Amino acid sequence: MLLCAGQGSRFHGSTNKLLHPLNGSAVVEISLSAMLGAGFEYNIVVDGAVDIGQYLSEPVIHLHNSHWQEGMATSLQLGVAEARKLGVDSVIVGLGDQPGIPSVSWAAVAQSCDRPIGVATYHGKRRNPVRLDSPVWDLLPRTGDEGARALFEAHPELVENVDCMGDPRDIDTLEDLIKWNSF
Repeated sequence: MLLCAGQGSRFHGSTNKLLHPLNGSAVVEISLSAMLGAGFEYNIVVDGAVDIGQYLSEPVIHLHNSHWQEGMATSLQLGVAEARKLGVDSVIVGLGDQPGIPSVSWAAVAQSCDRPIGVATYHGKRRNPVRLDSPVWDLLPRTGDEGARALFEAHPELVENVDCMGDPRDIDTLEDLIKWNSF
């Protein structure tokens, strides 16, 4: 599941940060390609502030979060509701503004299975993507601008750290994008 619903209020570019070019592709295209490359049975993308439908094709399930202003939790809940309908046992969640996370990291998190939550770690620091098994879905926040992080802190016994490759930095500002384009 790729969450792409936020407005990106700290980004002061000519367009939404997800649509901005990065090395010849839109930021969201790069993140989407990584998720698709992991080979999941279902690929859910949640947008909101900006329609990213032009970048999506089969096999993507495109959901629009009309409550995106209420925070990331609403996008996560929308995606989890779709996962319930699909009858899957877990979701792997990442963010559209993290173009440096490769498919291999998405797959590594998906393949972890020692605990109900698998969290990608980069040099010992937790970031995305995150695997959430169905038994923890009801524990996820329903409102606010936080996803599963509060759950990690409240229930550390449920969390498995997964060493991953890639660069988990997100693009929040125009300066971040300029740094990414200079690599």
